Amino acid sequence: MLTFETPQYLLLLLLLPPAVYLRHFRKGRGAVLSFPFRVWRGHGFYPRQIGLKGVLFLFSLFFWIGVALLIVSLGGPSLSRHEKLFLSRGVDIMIVFDQSPSMAGKDFPPVNRFETAREMTSHFIAGRENDPIGIVSFGTDAVLRVPPTLDYELLNKRLSELKIMEMGDGTAIGMGLAVAALHLSTSQADEKIIILLTDGENNSGEIQPETSASIASKLGIRIYTIGIGTTGEVSAEFTDPETGSVYSATLMSRFDESMLQKIADETGGRYFHAVSPGTLEAVFQTIDSLESVERLVKMQVVFEPLHYLFILAGFLLIMLEFTVRKAFFREIL
Repeated sequence: MLTFETPQYLLLLLLLPPAVYLRHFRKGRGAVLSFPFRVWRGHGFYPRQIGLKGVLFLFSLFFWIGVALLIVSLGGPSLSRHEKLFLSRGVDIMIVFDQSPSMAGKDFPPVNRFETAREMTSHFIAGRENDPIGIVSFGTDAVLRVPPTLDYELLNKRLSELKIMEMGDGTAIGMGLAVAALHLSTSQADEKIIILLTDGENNSGEIQPETSASIASKLGIRIYTIGIGTTGEVSAEFTDPETGSVYSATLMSRFDESMLQKIADETGGRYFHAVSPGTLEAVFQTIDSLESVERLVKMQVVFEPLHYLFILAGFLLIMLEFTVRKAFFREIL
């Protein structure tokens, strides 16, 4: 909505009609306009063909519109909009993402486990509001991709950049949980959670998943564990991010379900098993509903100043009229 800080200045617009009358209708008939000789080029001059009066009227109109815009700028125009101001913090969330080669399993059509998990994670992020969310990924080791942030655009960008086997061919679940817990340890939020997505067993890293779960529990962090994929033989295909080589194989798919259940139980979270894109989507919806907290919200009006746009447009129109008149016409009084 367009509003004005000092609307009384808009009364100056009432002076424009008499100003236009005095300038254009009281000058008398002595004003003559002539083309520079170079425009004729020896071919004669026909006012009706060139539309001289129309051109003059158009550029005079530009001038007065420019003046009007400058007057409007004095009124302090601004664009107002209503925004939510959250008076209480939401849930701080860390998503721990498995990048091991087995995530290339093709039992999540039309793509693989990795692509489906990434897509559902993005949908989950879009559904949250005012919840700082971060990402940790792991393979042979674990790394923080994004600390908890409200910049969901950055979050999705980093999520889209994740690649299978980027962190090696191991599965360091304990390290991934430890890194996530570390970056939630200083959070002042009342609720802190970790969402773990994996399809494998812990076989790498210096910290065991049970140790990370114990640390998270002491920090008041709940862990939701999601086991992705079916069990048994699964075909997989992925590209090595370092060499560009494409690998195809049949994997024996399994994950440590008892370990994932134990982690969830110790921290007050829940364990889920997702065997298809539909069930994974349902899992995220369940977590979303479990972690919806009531927050104090205040509506505030935000004003975005626009006066500089009116000033710029006004000066441009006035300068355009002045430049064209001096370049192509000579006004002889």
